[in-house]
Amino acid sequence: MNMITVKDGTQIYFKDWGTGQPLFFHHGWPLSADDWDTQMMFFLERGYRVIAHDRRGHGRSTQTVTGNEMDTYAADVAELVTKLDLREAIHIGHSTGGGEVARYVARYGKGRVAKAVLISSVPPVMVKSEKNPGGTPVEVFDKIREGTANQRAQFYQDITLPFYGYNRPGAVISQGVRDNWWRQGMMGGIKAQYDCIKAFSETDFTEDLKKIEVPTLVMHGEDDQIVPFPDSGPLSAKLLKHGTLKAYPGFPHGMPTTHAEQINADLLEFIKT
Repeated sequence: MNMITVKDGTQIYFKDWGTGQPLFFHHGWPLSADDWDTQMMFFLERGYRVIAHDRRGHGRSTQTVTGNEMDTYAADVAELVTKLDLREAIHIGHSTGGGEVARYVARYGKGRVAKAVLISSVPPVMVKSEKNPGGTPVEVFDKIREGTANQRAQFYQDITLPFYGYNRPGAVISQGVRDNWWRQGMMGGIKAQYDCIKAFSETDFTEDLKKIEVPTLVMHGEDDQIVPFPDSGPLSAKLLKHGTLKAYPGFPHGMPTTHAEQINADLLEFIKT
C-alpha cells in the first residue's frame, strides 16, 4: 500500500493515480479515501491525476490517539503534498474534508494550490454560540459522541439515513451505499473518530477562509441534514475572497454519492474554467 510516515510517526495511506493536473480529494467523517471512488474514476478517465488519503485515525492510516484535530490534519496533508511534489493542485473536500481543505490551503497552499472546492462542508463553524447563533446546538454533537463511543456499529448504520437523505418521503434507498459507509466507518479507530467530532464541529475556520486567495467553489445541498445549509455554504462563500456558491435544492449531505453525475459535471466545469 502507498504510505508515508509523518513527523510524529503516524502512517498515512493514500491513493495516487494517473497523470496531468492533480486533484486532491479530502474525505468526510468517519470515512476514508474510498468515499471518493466515483469522482476518482470520473476524473482519472478524463486525464487528471487523482489523489486521496485516509485521514489519520481513519481507514487504513494509523489509528491515532493524538493529533486528531484540524491543525495536525492540515499538517499531514502538507507533508503528503510535499512528498508527492504536487503543484497547481485543486483541493476538493467534503464535509470535515472541507474544513481540512480550508486550513491546509490557508496555511500551506501558497505556490501549490490552483483552486479549492468545499462540498457540504463544515466551515465557517458548526456549533452554536453567541458568535454563531444560527449554528447547531452542542447537544447534537454530544449525541454523536455518545453514539460513536457506546454503540458505534449500530449508530453508523442509523446515521446513513439522514446523511444520504434516505429518510425523506419517496427516497430510493441504496443498501450498497449504506453498507459502504458503514464499512468505511468501522475501518477507522474509535478514539480518533470520537476526537474528530470536536474537530469538525467546534473548529472556527473564519480566518482560514479569509486568507484563501485562490478561486473557491462552495457546493452545498439545501436539504443537508448533517451540515445545515443556512449556517455553512452561504456564510463560507461570503468570507472567501474569490468564492462562488452553488446551491442544490433538495440535495442531501452525501450528494457526491447520491447525485454523482451532477456533482462531477459541475466540478469538471469549475476545474476547466
